[in-house]
Amino acid sequence: MTTLTIHTIESAPEGSKPLLEGSVKAFGMLPNLHGVLAGSPQILEAYQKLHQLFTESSFDAEELTVVWQAINVEHGCHYCVPAHTAIAHSMNVDPAITEALRNQAAMPTAKLQALLDMTLIIVRNRGHVSQEELDAFYAAGYAEQQVLDIILALSQKIISNYTNHIGNTPVDAPFETFAWTKAK
Repeated sequence: MTTLTIHTIESAPEGSKPLLEGSVKAFGMLPNLHGVLAGSPQILEAYQKLHQLFTESSFDAEELTVVWQAINVEHGCHYCVPAHTAIAHSMNVDPAITEALRNQAAMPTAKLQALLDMTLIIVRNRGHVSQEELDAFYAAGYAEQQVLDIILALSQKIISNYTNHIGNTPVDAPFETFAWTKAK
């Protein structure tokens, strides 16, 4: 089992301290993931900026959740699945959607299913998508911008998912109620 240091504001490199202070202001706590990412001010800043940019993308709260959780579940991230379940609840996303994502079940609408499918195609095929797959995504009501927004989310989630795998980041207390392990 690997671990990485979980920094506090006091122990973090100087460049990470103001970013961690921002995390505390935003979340009312210092998430363990941010404490781990603080070991590199650049990756912490990149993660925070990518998160902000993705939340400002073309997707609504349900769609943000579908993309985030599709990637988290596919990557088997023990930390991000519970964290994004809590985030989805705070955004008033239907719990049926979050439970379906956590359990790799079908989405409640064809449009959300098309979003889930495209996200998984991009992740599993490392960006290799056929014209037929794109056409099906577009036919569901999405456009090129949403393909690019999925890639934006994937950039964010690679940072967090991979860091959590390497660091074995402990799930924060507020997220423990949503603990998750990937079905085999």
